Amino acid sequence: MRVKCDFDLCESNAVCVGMAPDVFDLDDDDYLVILQEEVPAEREEEMRQVVASCPKSALSLE
Repeated sequence: MRVKCDFDLCESNAVCVGMAPDVFDLDDDDYLVILQEEVPAEREEEMRQVVASCPKSALSLE
């Protein structure tokens, strides 16, 4: 499973960064950076919650 972002939708609200700072970060220009696209099996449910919490629905799982 991989986490993806639609950067056209993303407003860099950083909700995902707060929930999973080892997976998401903001760069110096406040743009979202996905640090770890591959989601380990033991974190799939956690990533589903992070994706569901995105206020702009910019995140998805494939």
